[in-house]
Amino acid sequence: MALLVLLRHGESQWNLENRFTGWVDVPLTERGRSEAVAAGNRLRDIVFDRAYCSELQRAAQTLELVLEQIGQRELEVIRDRALNERHYGDLQGLNKAETAQKFGAEQVHIWRRSYDVAPPNGESLKDTAARTIPYYEQHIAPDLRAGKNILVAAHGNSLRALVMHLEQLSREQVLELNLATGVPIVYELDAALAIVGKQILSA
Repeated sequence: MALLVLLRHGESQWNLENRFTGWVDVPLTERGRSEAVAAGNRLRDIVFDRAYCSELQRAAQTLELVLEQIGQRELEVIRDRALNERHYGDLQGLNKAETAQKFGAEQVHIWRRSYDVAPPNGESLKDTAARTIPYYEQHIAPDLRAGKNILVAAHGNSLRALVMHLEQLSREQVLELNLATGVPIVYELDAALAIVGKQILSA
């Protein structure tokens, strides 16, 4: 048996400002830091063997605060852009309400919530999954098969892609999936990486 914990970063400055963030490297807010500390408190009983993280500071800061809370600051951390948030292209930095006024609410909804329609010069969820899932299979899954407990700190869309893969969700199901900031999802996996238990550690 192995444990896989997926953790979306705490609230970032642009989450607070309702902006499309994507690959723009914005920091956590004070609330985001508090969410990370709270997540760490909920994970105190797990001894991790390795952590994986995106290259963006909001995920890295979240992971650092979690590891500090659980007393595992020396844990090996592997950072890779394959775990980065979905790239929002020309929408990055724009306020979501203003974007809806500019392009129309229906078009923005399609960009945000369709599976395979990308915003201009950006990625769809399908594109995000095309880099995130192979990375999981090549790097994270072997650790889990070896019985290691793994923590992944990443983003709403990169983690949605992983949840879709793990839980074998349909395209329609994953579009309804929302992951809260700073709330760990704990999967218990057997040797074949089938899910035998799942907990969402919310407050």
